[in-house]
Amino acid sequence: MTVDRSHVPENSTERQRLRALVDRLSDEQLRRPLPDGWTVAAVLAHLAFWDQRALVALDQWDKGTAPRRLDVADADWINDAAKVICLALPPRTAAHLAVATADAVDKKVETLRDERLAANTDAGNLVNLHRSEHRREHLDQIERALGS
Repeated sequence: MTVDRSHVPENSTERQRLRALVDRLSDEQLRRPLPDGWTVAAVLAHLAFWDQRALVALDQWDKGTAPRRLDVADADWINDAAKVICLALPPRTAAHLAVATADAVDKKVETLRDERLAANTDAGNLVNLHRSEHRREHLDQIERALGS
């Protein structure tokens, strides 16, 4: 059985980009406001939240409970609900959490058995294994806001 693992190097590239960004951001830059009441640090916490969701879903699947499909319409209210928590985290903590969670979920995704990858694809991608897509979107946003 041949399965697509193209997401693995893409995830790694964006994870490394995330780490490099976090390493070079000052505390002032982490507090920089972004649209809709977010800050750079809160957006990093937001990335950690969604990577953690993927990690938990994969762990539950390993224990025999297939993940529930996330309705895309729910993402907005989930983000709105989580925003206050993301903003409440100390900025440096949020930044480090984003990197640590990216490391953990990418390791999990990289080590998935072919059968799990195929099952995820057959089920319509219950878990988005392309973690790079979400990271890229927000890293681009942050870099634009910081003028880098």
